[in-house]
Amino acid sequence: MGDALALNMLEFVRSLGWLVDVVIPAPLGNKRLKERGYNQVDLVARPLAHELGLEYAPNALRKTRETRSQVGLSISQRRENVHNVYQADPAKVRWKSVLLMDDVSTTGSTISSGTDALLSAGAQDVYVLTIARALSHHDLNRV
Repeated sequence: MGDALALNMLEFVRSLGWLVDVVIPAPLGNKRLKERGYNQVDLVARPLAHELGLEYAPNALRKTRETRSQVGLSISQRRENVHNVYQADPAKVRWKSVLLMDDVSTTGSTISSGTDALLSAGAQDVYVLTIARALSHHDLNRV
């Protein structure tokens, strides 16, 4: 499924014209990774990076503590839940243009926190790509 999604996203990502050096998936906490057995974003980000001929650095961003699931949390709770939870490896991101990938964007809290960590570690630019965007039921008739 990850390969199929990556191939379907390929033309769109190329059309964006982003000059990216490295692709980094939003990481899971160790507990969640152990429960699930895989990081779902990795399954799409890895083949996408390969097809784009880009470096792939799945360990360049990590969670420094476990967090609650974001499902069911309000916007302010989501922001607080992931505030300062990520740490980036300067050796892997300094002076680089990063494509940060996540599975679903609801409020943008996860990608915002991850972006902050990457920029703090010296990333030159951070672009964000999500596989899906969650919409409230009021937004569905505007899609």
